[in-house]
Amino acid sequence: MSAESVFPQLEALLPHVQKPIQYVGGELNSTVKDWDSCDVRWSLMYPDAYEVGLPNQGVMILYEVLNEREGVLAERTYSVWPDLEALMREHHVPQFTVDAHRPVGAFDVLGVSFSTELGYTNLLTALDLAGIPMLSKDRTEDHPIVLAGGHAAFNPEPVADFLDCAVVGDGEQAVLEITEIIRAWKAEDRPGGRDELLFRLARTGSVYVPKFYDVEYLADGRISRVVPNRSGVPWRVSKHTVMDLDEWPYPKQPLVPLAETVHERMSVEIFRGCTRGCRFCQAGMITRPVRERSITGIGDMVDKGLKATGFEEVGLLSLSSADHTEIGDLAKGLADRYEEDKIGLSLPSTRVDAFNVDLANELTRNGRRSGLTFAPEGGSERMRKVINKMVSEEDLIRTVSTAYGNGWRQVKLYFMCGLPTETDEDVLQIGDMAVKVIAEGRKASGQNDIRCTVSIGGFVPKPHTPFQWAPQLSAEETDARLEKLRDKIRGDKKYGRSIGFRYHDGKPGIVEGLLSRGDRRVGSVIRAVYEGGGRFDGWREHFSYDRWMKAAEETLPDFGVDVAWYTTREREYEEVLPWDHLDSGLDKDWLWEDWQDSLDETEVEDCRWTPCFDCGVCPQMDTEIQIGPTGKKLLPLSVK
Repeated sequence: MSAESVFPQLEALLPHVQKPIQYVGGELNSTVKDWDSCDVRWSLMYPDAYEVGLPNQGVMILYEVLNEREGVLAERTYSVWPDLEALMREHHVPQFTVDAHRPVGAFDVLGVSFSTELGYTNLLTALDLAGIPMLSKDRTEDHPIVLAGGHAAFNPEPVADFLDCAVVGDGEQAVLEITEIIRAWKAEDRPGGRDELLFRLARTGSVYVPKFYDVEYLADGRISRVVPNRSGVPWRVSKHTVMDLDEWPYPKQPLVPLAETVHERMSVEIFRGCTRGCRFCQAGMITRPVRERSITGIGDMVDKGLKATGFEEVGLLSLSSADHTEIGDLAKGLADRYEEDKIGLSLPSTRVDAFNVDLANELTRNGRRSGLTFAPEGGSERMRKVINKMVSEEDLIRTVSTAYGNGWRQVKLYFMCGLPTETDEDVLQIGDMAVKVIAEGRKASGQNDIRCTVSIGGFVPKPHTPFQWAPQLSAEETDARLEKLRDKIRGDKKYGRSIGFRYHDGKPGIVEGLLSRGDRRVGSVIRAVYEGGGRFDGWREHFSYDRWMKAAEETLPDFGVDVAWYTTREREYEEVLPWDHLDSGLDKDWLWEDWQDSLDETEVEDCRWTPCFDCGVCPQMDTEIQIGPTGKKLLPLSVK
């Protein structure tokens, strides 16, 4: 396929669509390389709108890692909105990259980063627009290798028919290894065609190629086994783990968006992994072990990133940023250095037990003092023991009281509904907690104008977590529970007006649950939803629960299963799970024991500060926890 720009055809369509700026490219720090001087070419996709996809750290890092290599180019593509999709189909404009507007079908690899399963229909849209056959078995060596990564790739089975391969774990080294395999195959004049290339990737043991595995089923619908169907293909596929983050200081030149995006800031990942052991948290489980970036490495990245972008805020990212062993020195050092420039610092939501006012003051010293966000997750003390979120109500009240007393006026609290063993009473205690927060806040601040926003999401059991065996709460039960909580908060005459209440209904969670713990049979549902018009399922205004349920009712009975079989059904220890052949390093017996501990309401400490609990990751992956303190300060960066 020609790699000439499709922009002349695209440009004529842009006056007729919303937010045309998102399709034109040319962002500060974007890269366009000469096509003919490169022998391996990647198209990197975040399967959502530009405003969500551009700030994504994973894609931004791989974009830069690949483009730094000689003879390799990488360009970005995002999902197009339905208005442009219709025009592209009418005028025969293919899925394109925003960098040089080259057709996605002309690249060697289409690498798709899935942070959520609700992007699957957007992948199918992109494949169809690109002229790439929807099913991997129908592709030839002239089509790109369709490769999935990101957190959802830890169970790629629902989209296995549409993927050529998947990579689990960190991508920095993985994409370079894959690049070299493709380069060698092309240099040899593509021996054995597409099949041989996929086999070379599969036999590394760290690239999963679904076509080389057969899934066998029992009469009751459960999986009997997943078995390689070709000699030389490993029984299990291992995740990639980057051990020294200081060796990978990316992105060095963060992209600056042209259109408004969900995050208007420069971000630096200060550590990777988490060992807090929250049982619901897939991200914490699959990214073990903890690997901290050094304080000097972070300082250097912030310095270079701000010079390259002109952003006025720096996000210090990780799963639990306040847990960095040198977070106090880091926040103070950065606040000192950028005091004159008024560069603000931000953390994602903070753990109650890791919060202190000194840290919060440093983070807000140069920026605006917005609200604080905490995530207790469980409404009752009992639920927090079940999920291993070791935060007492006293800790929470004391923390938010201190914050209100030090001038904060708004606090957000995140919870989940539908957690294992949860009752109505556990959820109603969220309202009690919010009332106590407001009461203590008024007392500490001497003011009545303070607010507490309660935000609630539905719990979805995820692969590679202790809750992977747990039943999911039905949409109807979730909604009924949340209605009771809403009525309780609104009915409080004294405090109700000071408490904001935001929640998602239970329906999107059921679809996410179907996709997160599904197997290859769910692919037929995804395709039927796509063909029925499903797009942008992560967006409330585009999501249709009825469309998903209709597709499931039309396709799943052929296999003797239904939506409830995948979602609200509890699994037993002996059951073969669809992702068991993908090795996250976590020992399945350890996960099961932790699931049993949760049912007994037994808490487990963080192995960063205690002896090892034998989760399996470090010995299995030949890795180790890497934490400070380094004893270094934020030098050689000095105060301006």
